[in-house]
Amino acid sequence: MEIAVLSDIHLGTYGCHAQEVLAYLNSINPGILVLNGDIIDIWQFSKRYWPASHMAVLNKILKMAANGTQVHYLTGNHDELLRKFSDFSMGNLHLSDKLVLTLQDKKAWFFHGDIFDVTMKHSKWLAKLGGKGYDLLIVLNRAINFMLTKMGKERISFSKKIKNSVKEAIKFISDFEQTATDLAISNGYDYVICGHIHQPIIKEYWNDEGSVVYLNSGDWVENLTCLEYNKGEWELVQFEASAYSFEAKKETKEPIAINFLEELILQKKKII
Repeated sequence: MEIAVLSDIHLGTYGCHAQEVLAYLNSINPGILVLNGDIIDIWQFSKRYWPASHMAVLNKILKMAANGTQVHYLTGNHDELLRKFSDFSMGNLHLSDKLVLTLQDKKAWFFHGDIFDVTMKHSKWLAKLGGKGYDLLIVLNRAINFMLTKMGKERISFSKKIKNSVKEAIKFISDFEQTATDLAISNGYDYVICGHIHQPIIKEYWNDEGSVVYLNSGDWVENLTCLEYNKGEWELVQFEASAYSFEAKKETKEPIAINFLEELILQKKKII
């Protein structure tokens, strides 16, 4: 494929489906890989929880860059610490806050989307507390789903049920999409690609100035979704375990990844 877009992987948290991410990455060979924010959850990152599967994902991304894939790591709110290094490039690995690509004479605007989140602007402590609560909810949800599966019953998602039942959450998602698309239309973009709200979708929006296609790649905590672009067409991909092969990964000690993580810990301590 030409482009693959993943966001909200949240490496370093209990809710992350790292093995599934790795299985997906092992199945593709894109010309461009866009990591659209919240890839490493630096808010909750610590040496106490960093499984081999999480390291394997990071190593895989670095290997893809080494093998010719243009990897664009766009910063999100959970990995905002990296914004101090924005507009940095090393070979095929590029770190920035946003990205604009021309795809068959159409302009695509990529960014995480947390800039539109009011809690990030005025109550960051509340957003961080919510992130920890969300991670605990996911862990509890996994335990309950494990028991439900054993009993032959259908799996459930607590967070999805909460989001779908709370009017304010629904309004926030709607406002987020409307703000992103209005801004994209006013700036002449044909596509606007975000993450952040964990709501995978491809949808066309209109206003008095024109139209734009809004895309959200979803996440790898609940939805396990991403976006693929090839030959002028976008596709929203839902990960299905049966369609991919899983490999047992032993913890590796590759210098680049280890040094990268140690630098994250050091910089986090300086800020705290």
